[in-house]
Amino acid sequence: MDDIPLSTLGLILAVLLATSGFFSIAETAMMAVNRYRLKHRARKGEHGARLTLQLLGKTDTLLGVILLGNNLLNAAAATLTTVITVRLFGEGELALAVGTVAITFAILVFSEITPKVVGAAHADRIAPVVSYVLAPMLKAATPVVWFVNLFVQGVLRLMRIKRASEAGTTLTQEELRSLVLEGQYFRGKHRAMLANLLDLEAVTVDDVMTPRNQIHALDLAAKPSLVAQQLATSYHTRLPVCEDQLDNIVGVLHLKQVVHLQHAGGVGPDELRSILRPAYFVPAGTSLLVQLQQFQTDRERLGLVVDEYGELVGLVTIEDIIEEIIGDFTTQAPDGADAYRRAADGAVVVDGLAPLRALNRRLGTHFPLDGPKTLNGLIVAQQGEIPDAGTRVRVAGQEMEILQTQDRGVKVVRLLPPVGAAPPAPLQSPDGQASSAE
Repeated sequence: MDDIPLSTLGLILAVLLATSGFFSIAETAMMAVNRYRLKHRARKGEHGARLTLQLLGKTDTLLGVILLGNNLLNAAAATLTTVITVRLFGEGELALAVGTVAITFAILVFSEITPKVVGAAHADRIAPVVSYVLAPMLKAATPVVWFVNLFVQGVLRLMRIKRASEAGTTLTQEELRSLVLEGQYFRGKHRAMLANLLDLEAVTVDDVMTPRNQIHALDLAAKPSLVAQQLATSYHTRLPVCEDQLDNIVGVLHLKQVVHLQHAGGVGPDELRSILRPAYFVPAGTSLLVQLQQFQTDRERLGLVVDEYGELVGLVTIEDIIEEIIGDFTTQAPDGADAYRRAADGAVVVDGLAPLRALNRRLGTHFPLDGPKTLNGLIVAQQGEIPDAGTRVRVAGQEMEILQTQDRGVKVVRLLPPVGAAPPAPLQSPDGQASSAE
């Protein structure tokens, strides 16, 4: 090697470092590539994407080839550097020290850090390209890699570590939710809708139902004039129908059918009974995902929620579930128009029976959802009593003032500014809606 000019040795060293850099950039790109985007490109017919997926299906062999080439090249570069430094400085400790520092610096800059930074930054573009080089190398070096992997697999078994192919790459629901909330794939309303959809299984009908004391039901035992007035002024398309008391539900009335009766003649209790549809009952605690599927299967839009004793506790509609996914879209009921009134100072006056989920979603508050479902229930549960009007309390970091109590409960509450500033705040979409179903 003494006959080879230093310039040639330097050129060979540069080629070794560059080739080692190729293996480094290939390793990082192959490990950092987005496999889901890669599968999409493969389904579109991209040969490079398909080849990359094939290589990633044999991760241990792929890494063996890359690391084998990388280490051989680095070892060769170190040896060549020693020869060059001996030629320049002679044999001795100084030559050894200079050579060690020089090759370490060169490998770090040109063969490791820089290539890996580039590979990580552009993994989706680089991985399909380097696959064309890695694929034939994998075939050529298979015997050597197989022999090395015998020892690797033995070490992994001793450490009880599963191989990547055995552990799997399927995303869990929480990982998928994090991908939706923190990734750059979805923005604004799309992000909020997808996050709400993923949370649908964790939310039950109890969280979104209209409570029993707010159900508008038609009583067939009432005076005919009251029944007629209720039919004429109802803003619902379907009404639960009872007799004498709310627990005695006899069916569900579709108001379109009442119009036909009015054209045919009078609308009395017997005529109304003839057009009633059977009531559809839903067990309390049913998840919204399950109930949405049940509504679709049974072709129903309204369900009466009953507890374990068969007592009526509320009413849920398919619109309630859809609003959990896409947000509010229906016209508000007349008696709910003032449920959220903002004052000039930033305070918000709300109904004591306002659902906590709705407050969290619309106002950005952070009330706990694992206990009471309404603001009244949360205040009473925390205070241990019904507070008097004028009392100020703090719940989940939100200060509020009790404005009115009535009928053994908190009727009206004023949320003092700042509203929705309690930590920790969930990720918000640009339209102000929480990105997940609280």
